[in-house]
Amino acid sequence: MPIHAIEDILFSQGFGTRRVCAGLVQQGLVDIEGRTLDDPAEAFEATGLSFTVQGKPWAYQAQAYLMLHKPAGHECSQKPGAWPSIYTLLPGPIRQRGGGAAAGVQAVGRLDQDTTGLLLLSDDGKFIHRMSSPRHHVPKVYELVTKHPVTPAQVSRLLAGVVLDDDPKPVRAAACEHTGEHHLRLTLTEGKYHQVKRMLAAVGNRVEQLHRSSIGGLVLPADLAPGQWRWLSAADLQSISA
Repeated sequence: MPIHAIEDILFSQGFGTRRVCAGLVQQGLVDIEGRTLDDPAEAFEATGLSFTVQGKPWAYQAQAYLMLHKPAGHECSQKPGAWPSIYTLLPGPIRQRGGGAAAGVQAVGRLDQDTTGLLLLSDDGKFIHRMSSPRHHVPKVYELVTKHPVTPAQVSRLLAGVVLDDDPKPVRAAACEHTGEHHLRLTLTEGKYHQVKRMLAAVGNRVEQLHRSSIGGLVLPADLAPGQWRWLSAADLQSISA
């Protein structure tokens, strides 16, 4: 099991530079098991460690894997344009994990600013690549509200494949369920730019509302409100890959 100085543990979790983390300990702002620490060099077994920083509880995570219920009106960018960034919805330590130029978690793929639903974030580059790569065919389910009534012919075309303007190779839905006159449930295994909206446009319809409800076997929890986040459990991570 890894044993590290508490200042290094705090640094790895995103609580600032090593000097800042040492200062937090020296100022008596870090507690473990009800004991206030004063020595930044005091070492602990990191795995499974829980502590409080300035009165706020924290559990050590060697790497970060989390889900966010993305609300509308937010961009999946560290440098957004006209809309707030999704990263402002996360605590500072998660945004600053690891320090350096590539600090913090990164979104696994992107959702448009007006799209809502399940978004994964991590600081594990291999995980991000595996989840994002079309070679791994991770299914993602989208709930759509369309401008025009959905027709059986449109469903058939989405399943057979449509050609988008920048790629001569047809793009197919892995599944397409007509759930209401203006509603579709669409499953995709790859992620191209504005793919859902462009696919619906290609069959003569238009997306009015778009929500991602699941990734792999992981379904957005009903009790996770828009703008809220939580750590992924081991079972959640297994369900994504299942």
